[in-house]
Amino acid sequence: MSSMSAETGGASGGFGRAWSATFAVLQRIGRSLMLPIAVLPAAGILLRLGQNDLLGEDGLGWDRVAEVFAAAGGVLLDNLAILFAVGVAIGFAKKSDGSTALAAVVAYLVFDRVSRTLFFHSGELKAGVAKLSRQDDGSLTEVLDLGTKNPTQVLGGIAVGIMVALLYQRFYRVKLPSWLAFFGGRRFVPIVSAAAALVLGVVFGLVWPTLGDWIDSFGDWLTGLGAIGAGIYGMANRLLLPVGLHHILNSLIWFVFGSYTPPGTGQAAHGEISRYLAGDPHAGTFLAGFFPVLMFGLPGAAMAIWRAAPPARRPAVGGLMISSALTAFVCGITEPIEFAFMFVAPLLYGIHVVLTGVSMFVLAAADAQLGFAFSAGLIDMVLNATKSNTRQLPLIIGMGVLYFALYYAVFYFLIKKLDLPTPGREKDEDQTAPASGPDRPTPA
Repeated sequence: MSSMSAETGGASGGFGRAWSATFAVLQRIGRSLMLPIAVLPAAGILLRLGQNDLLGEDGLGWDRVAEVFAAAGGVLLDNLAILFAVGVAIGFAKKSDGSTALAAVVAYLVFDRVSRTLFFHSGELKAGVAKLSRQDDGSLTEVLDLGTKNPTQVLGGIAVGIMVALLYQRFYRVKLPSWLAFFGGRRFVPIVSAAAALVLGVVFGLVWPTLGDWIDSFGDWLTGLGAIGAGIYGMANRLLLPVGLHHILNSLIWFVFGSYTPPGTGQAAHGEISRYLAGDPHAGTFLAGFFPVLMFGLPGAAMAIWRAAPPARRPAVGGLMISSALTAFVCGITEPIEFAFMFVAPLLYGIHVVLTGVSMFVLAAADAQLGFAFSAGLIDMVLNATKSNTRQLPLIIGMGVLYFALYYAVFYFLIKKLDLPTPGREKDEDQTAPASGPDRPTPA
């Protein structure tokens, strides 16, 4: 019996350690995705300013200026894969420097060309990487089209970035024989990364026809659910936030699922954000529901936390909560508010998760569309308010006002009714600690 228990405990402990290690790696991946995602505000603002209704012919009429701005923003969105490769490599490596970024560029260029070469010989993917070229004798033949995006999109960049980060950690201090010493240390990392990228490119070239089809099928299933799919995504996004894994899910929704080719460009845009910025008339449905929650709901929660604090602590709590509410309203950055209550009052966070799903569901069902480049804040709302594929903006704002009142009322009532320990309401240690005395010795 004891032997069996020991074996069971050992197996359970082994599984627990494996899960903890896997979970830690996923968290590192999630955190590393924040660096390339930080590029999106620049890309979105530049591209938006360059569109016809702002600086273009239907706005200020500065056609050439608009063309320059659109080109500046568009090139960033067109090269998200290599930006993710560099950003993830720097963010995922425990220690990184300029050589990490150089290795990531080298590795992605090798990966891109090798995988494209294999895709060119794949019946399923050839159409996406091939073009007709006229030869000297006047005949047409298919050649590799380097002007298209790699079918792996940002997933290929993420895979390259993780690979380079691991190689950097393993080889940045490597010592070679004296006659090869010049290539030792950090100089060795781009070399070994190029070799590893060749192998990774071959692997992706072989498995992507199947793997890519699975990912596309999952994306089609989720987006095909319509309002229900948007609600599921909204709840999953907030549920994964405390452990930092929501960026992995976001990367699929924002940059992978769905495809749209703007007329006259021949360059497909993938993912909800990229398609919305490219003018897809059906994009933005999976983004609009965030605006009432991030711009209005969570600031309402912050106000409730402030007003529910004892009068003596209210000024200090108010300084924190009001600044966090303004940050959420203007920029769509809500973590300072959410982390203020998600662990000390899980009930409130559970309500927040449900209300996020409801917002996403209702606005998707109402065919509302509004996108963002970085997050659902005032800056993105103002920039995209007049965009051709923005729909139901008054409804989005109206629901936001309703959500501010709802969050405030629900949070304030529950905090006071259940005496939840939100900021400012923590119990003083001198009030909760047991008194010391002759019959109650102080712990050693």
